[in-house]
Amino acid sequence: MGEPMGRTQWDSSLFACLGRNDDFCSSDLEVCLLGSMAPCVLYGSNAERLGSTPGTFANHCLPYTCLYLIGNSFFGGNCVAPLFSYPSRTAIRRKFNLEGSCEALNRSCGCCGSFVEDDLKREQCESACDFATHVFCHTCALCQEGREIRRRVLHPGFNAQPVLVMIPPGEQSMGRGA
Repeated sequence: MGEPMGRTQWDSSLFACLGRNDDFCSSDLEVCLLGSMAPCVLYGSNAERLGSTPGTFANHCLPYTCLYLIGNSFFGGNCVAPLFSYPSRTAIRRKFNLEGSCEALNRSCGCCGSFVEDDLKREQCESACDFATHVFCHTCALCQEGREIRRRVLHPGFNAQPVLVMIPPGEQSMGRGA
């Protein structure tokens, strides 16, 4: 058996809200605006691209909107919806084999070593960090997830089927050749 495949880093940092100037620059701006103005739409879009099953957008966007409104009405801020949305970060991290916070800390400063070595402890630590990221930096977390998904997964509505183009033959004549 070979060694387990190493995890990759997120394509952009948590606080790179405008992304970077590359082929996805316009998409990064869209993600930033959606995350700031309509996080429910961004969350639904992320879930749709991640799950790509019919109705995924509505099944995630509507409950998020309700929790968003409840949090803003009773607590004065979006403090309830992150409790609903943080599992999507864990799903993205698992699907794309992305490095979590414990691994990043271990790589940069050497702490969290015992957590990184044990898979179960690492996964529990990473899930707790995903939760904390959504609670304390919710908009940035949604935007980072949106940028990551857009760089890795085509939109489910984009159906890239090959198109057959028929070109008529050139001018023809029915004369006899001599």
